[in-house]
Amino acid sequence: MVSKLSTALAFDLGASSGRAIIGKLDSEAGQMTIEEIHRFPNDPVKVGDRLHWDILRLLHEIKQGILSAKHLGYADQIESLAIDSWAVDFGLLAPGGELLGNPYHYRDHQTDGVMDRVIASIGQAKLYAKTGLQFLQFNTIYQLCAIKERNPQLLNQADVLLMIPDLLRYFLTGEKHSEFTNATTTQLINATTHIWDAELLEQLGLPVNLLLPPVPSGTRVGALTASICAELDVPALPVIAVGEHDTASAVVAVPALQEDFAFLSCGTWSLLGSETLQPILSEQALAWNFTNEGGVYGTNRLLKNIMGLWLIQECKRAWDKDGEVLSFAELVKLAELAPPFKSFIDPDDDQFLSPDHMPKQIQQYCRDTQQAVPQTKGELIRCVLESLALKYRLVLERTEQLTGKTYTGLHIVGGGIQNELLCQFTSNAIGREVWAGPVEGSALGNLVVQWIALGYIPNLSEARRLIRNSFPVKTYSPSEERDWGEAYEAFQQVVSRSIVK
Repeated sequence: MVSKLSTALAFDLGASSGRAIIGKLDSEAGQMTIEEIHRFPNDPVKVGDRLHWDILRLLHEIKQGILSAKHLGYADQIESLAIDSWAVDFGLLAPGGELLGNPYHYRDHQTDGVMDRVIASIGQAKLYAKTGLQFLQFNTIYQLCAIKERNPQLLNQADVLLMIPDLLRYFLTGEKHSEFTNATTTQLINATTHIWDAELLEQLGLPVNLLLPPVPSGTRVGALTASICAELDVPALPVIAVGEHDTASAVVAVPALQEDFAFLSCGTWSLLGSETLQPILSEQALAWNFTNEGGVYGTNRLLKNIMGLWLIQECKRAWDKDGEVLSFAELVKLAELAPPFKSFIDPDDDQFLSPDHMPKQIQQYCRDTQQAVPQTKGELIRCVLESLALKYRLVLERTEQLTGKTYTGLHIVGGGIQNELLCQFTSNAIGREVWAGPVEGSALGNLVVQWIALGYIPNLSEARRLIRNSFPVKTYSPSEERDWGEAYEAFQQVVSRSIVK
């Protein structure tokens, strides 16, 4: 590493909140530190029957983050900034550069039934062989087909499609670029050639000209415009396209020192899998609906999207709305006191994607699968936590079968590691150690890719070593006396009685 200090700014936008993080690197000491300087909610907005992201509010909050950095004295120290966010969603620009409406939220119901129609048209095996992506009804491909069916004039008016981080970068820099890792989540990038699949787009009647050639992670993609600089009174900070899919950044931050490892990026969504050198496009990978997403620096992420802590967030939201307000910590405590293994759910059943009342939906699932119905808040949350841990075991075992590797434990990064009960349940369920940390996985991955681009860190391996040396990792070992093996068998039977995911 170059012997020098460096400061960078990361914006990490999740599906429920966003944050601005200042990162400081002491490359001589091999240490980095972070400081959260701005945090903000990211709430969807419902207009009629449609669900949208408030993209201009997100731009405003990014500006506030830059202002916070200036007020804290960092404006002249920051060498670059970058944005990562959730995947699949996008904005459409008119030929003059104006945004054509607010981007749709991936939980909007416009894509209901669209995936089945696309599969019937293209063929599931062919579509998977081309893109290697997990079949999820909200993937970009199905959103575009939904717009084509329902509002074709919108596509006719559009000049460029930009994924959410690309769009926000465009607002900051005036430059239009598509970043590779996020582009691969669209189900429109060919998994072998790593470019947009023109044949697929043509078959679906989607305009190829909307899509810009993807740039690799770590590419400098402009600087703050003169108008932004004048508005905020800051220098023209360089902007870098990092691993802009937040999972790509989170996997960068996995503090694994070995080449082969299994990871779980745990937040609103849980994403469990392993880093590979090539996509795995086997019949078994298709049957298990695994995804192959582009990683940074030529890597591939073989993983499975699991519904994650969304289930608990939505339970809390429903109870808050009913006037029964408890903190997440209080809910987890109630779960800890509830009886174990009373009932299970498949976290990935479609009925949990966007229900009106999550607790009632969980209860209905248990009725439909002939189980005891959880009644109390503690029973409901425990049902979710145990089911997530058991789903992690299922996906981990399948990951090993697909890769031909055996993993001694599981690295967990992201905000979900603050739920210590879930971490312990996961260790109990998989029968192996869990290494939890760091919390700000996506922001850290964002920062170290900036520093690789700036020349302070030589490669991905050294970036992970830097993170390992800078942030604590807590180890959980299997300690539950109760038989998680029997619970796993019961969980699999329950899942088999619903739609297998």
